Amino acid sequence: MPHKGSCLCGETTIELESTHADQIVCHCTDCRQTSGSAFSTNVLAPKKGVTIKGPVKEYKITAASGNTVTRVFCSNCGSAISHLAAPFGDAQAIQTGNFADFAKIPINTELFVKDRWSGLTPIAHAAQVQAMP
Repeated sequence: MPHKGSCLCGETTIELESTHADQIVCHCTDCRQTSGSAFSTNVLAPKKGVTIKGPVKEYKITAASGNTVTRVFCSNCGSAISHLAAPFGDAQAIQTGNFADFAKIPINTELFVKDRWSGLTPIAHAAQVQAMP
């Protein structure tokens, strides 16, 4: 089933044609700062199946890997929407906190666990990846 979501203010909407049986948690510094929390939750979705409508801005940053990451966020409320980077190929990371239905979709991978906050324990049954694969 496709997924539909929106930013906090509702002015930016996101539609994914792809379906996702699982999602990823990322503990890297950039994802923490973008989410304003201890981690972000994401899926990699084919770019051709992603529709983002509404007021957005982009911010480019050089990640610890040396790759340029383009962060997409609602220009009205600041909600993080997506991020793109060369290693993702024809996909883009979509931040799943903007979709109600992802609350019921399991997490199968944790990235950058070397940066996980000490008060957080590993997610049971999720792969534990030290940095970006």
